[in-house]
Amino acid sequence: MQERVQKILSQWGIASRRKAETLILAGRVQLNGHRVSLGEKADPERDRLEVDGKLIKPTQRPNLIYILLNKPQGVVSTCHDPQNRPTVLDLLPKELRQGTGIHPVGRLDFNSTGALLLTNDGQFTLKLTHPRYHLPKTYDVIICGNLLETSLQQWREGVMLMGKKTLPAQVKVIDRRPQQTRLQVTLIEGRNRQIRRIVQQMGCHVLQLHRTAMGSIALDNPPEPCLPSGHHRLLTVSEIRFLKAHINSIREKSQKLS
Repeated sequence: MQERVQKILSQWGIASRRKAETLILAGRVQLNGHRVSLGEKADPERDRLEVDGKLIKPTQRPNLIYILLNKPQGVVSTCHDPQNRPTVLDLLPKELRQGTGIHPVGRLDFNSTGALLLTNDGQFTLKLTHPRYHLPKTYDVIICGNLLETSLQQWREGVMLMGKKTLPAQVKVIDRRPQQTRLQVTLIEGRNRQIRRIVQQMGCHVLQLHRTAMGSIALDNPPEPCLPSGHHRLLTVSEIRFLKAHINSIREKSQKLS
């Protein structure tokens, strides 16, 4: 399958995406005997891809790795940050950061915390971040103020956000205090800062947003202790199977509808 050359180099642990782009612009990457242009695509199973004259072979691809990370506040969900802020890769040990092509699957914003997947499986990332796959994501949300039940019900059914109605959501009140409400929110879509924007649109604002689970993959996974902030673990075989089964089931449904 064809993919952009800089993406191939990143996913195969040869260089970060940014470093791969630098290599291409410097004329150090060749595809079937000619210099690669930025954005050009290749199929590593069929094409001859070289970096500094060294052939990149399919057998050199790193083993596929799937990680669950508990992202702390103040860390960006990218592989590199132009502002030199700490990234999620900085939380991993050196042997996972270098030469593996690991990258985050989707994002949590700078001030949000909790469950984030990382992998070097590019096809897995592409499918899981596609809007049609709708992997449920559960959040523990603390807001300033109290939303009326009518507002909560409207949120459950879908609200207009940036000119488009949101998909139905599960919204449950966990605790109410005079000036503060704690909610459990489960979404099946992932628009940019969706929860924060909905809460703000309803006249309140988010104090704390923590993602606790993605489907059946949770930070708190009894009998194991809850994954501490800033720590990571490898996904279990059953968790990987769950994600791939979810992708396959959605794909089969979409094929039946088409």
